[in-house]
Amino acid sequence: MFENLSERLGASLRSLSGQGQLTEDNIRDTLREVRKALLEADVALPVVKDFTDQVKEQALGQEVLASLNPGQAFVKIVHDRLVSVMGEANEGLNLAVKPPAIILMAGLQGAGKTTSVAKLSRHLKERDKKKVMVVSADVYRPAAIEQLKTLAGEVGVEFFPSTADQDPVDIANAALGEAKRRFMDVLIVDTAGRLAVDEQMMAEIKRLHAAITPAETLFVVDAMTGQDAANTAAAFNEALPLTGVVLTKADGDSRGGAALSVRAITGKPIKFIGIGEKTDALELFHPERIASRILGMGDVLSLVEEAERKLDKDKAEKIAKKFKKGKAMDFEDLKDQFQQMRNMGGMASLLDKLPGMGGLAKMTEDQAAMKQFKHMEALIDSMTPAERRNPDLLKGSRKRRIAAGAGLEIQDLNRLIKQQKMMGKMMKKMKGKGGMQKMMRGMGGMMGGGGPGGMGGGGGMPPGFPGM
Repeated sequence: MFENLSERLGASLRSLSGQGQLTEDNIRDTLREVRKALLEADVALPVVKDFTDQVKEQALGQEVLASLNPGQAFVKIVHDRLVSVMGEANEGLNLAVKPPAIILMAGLQGAGKTTSVAKLSRHLKERDKKKVMVVSADVYRPAAIEQLKTLAGEVGVEFFPSTADQDPVDIANAALGEAKRRFMDVLIVDTAGRLAVDEQMMAEIKRLHAAITPAETLFVVDAMTGQDAANTAAAFNEALPLTGVVLTKADGDSRGGAALSVRAITGKPIKFIGIGEKTDALELFHPERIASRILGMGDVLSLVEEAERKLDKDKAEKIAKKFKKGKAMDFEDLKDQFQQMRNMGGMASLLDKLPGMGGLAKMTEDQAAMKQFKHMEALIDSMTPAERRNPDLLKGSRKRRIAAGAGLEIQDLNRLIKQQKMMGKMMKKMKGKGGMQKMMRGMGGMMGGGGPGGMGGGGGMPPGFPGM
């Protein structure tokens, strides 16, 4: 997420970190690079100008010039300005109204509105323990109604049926009546999108808004459209009293222009950020955490929160006990780890949230590395439960059967076995004094061979990572 911006900003700020003091000259040179990085990230020009002006003003202040580490002080100023531009702190939904609280979702076609309705309803149901009903008022795209019905079933929330020959206001009013009758906490209304902003669309959504007076009116926008996202949000904001923005497809956005422009141009907070296709891939938008990720400082708080929600605590405890006893992790454990990793969004998602690991996260997205993961999992799936629990059973004919079952070569299985043995040695090093340091040195050796996630030379940390 925002890899290009992160890389460019990181390079420009590193050039300043070694300086003994800040001067107008070296600040000017660094700010020129920061400006380029922001413009390349498709951040709106007025936002870039204001950003660099504010940073320059603060950087030339006496506090920074007199600090012991002016480079770090400058990085902090950039971090704080990023946070300020994106909105200081997360602004959650305001649902303190007589139930059902209505949430109206608006946006252009293709921005991910219907999927976001499902994600938001799951978020409210699972994290806030709300009774949620969803309804589609998109009468121009019949598939949208069926899509929402399917997604509502997947996430386990109530779906109010509608048809393409109905008036959107009638649909919303009927859904509201049913939501009241069934004592729902929240009613989420999906609306029609267009390929571009047009008068008919705006007139219809204004009429719908006036009829149901929602507690929240959220604008759903595709992060990959860059500063166009902010401009479209501004157009909607003129027609509707928007209360916030949902930024979708952020995992595919290497630039970050939308995240840095929307708040500044519309004055409306980004409340949620979509970081994947699955219905649980919706996060509260925390400007400080996003700024930290952009600057390569990681986002440990989000990682901890995600782990609390998604990791199987029993399995984690089982592996932790093995660590303490210095027992080797078997293939059954590795299979569990693959599942845990998927639940957490994959290795790239994990590393992206760890300080200083952003570059490694990008490397793990390499197709060859991901292919290795799939091969390893296929080999483990081809084993019997007894073979997974006792790797020493894997000899001649068993190896041939497992490799054939996975559609791979025996050499692939041998590399996996070698890796499992190396991990076993590392876990034994965990016992006794200085165990963690020994294990980290061992991991460094593993990472050296075969590239990210690779198995060449016994390399590849990823499988054991989530259980640590």
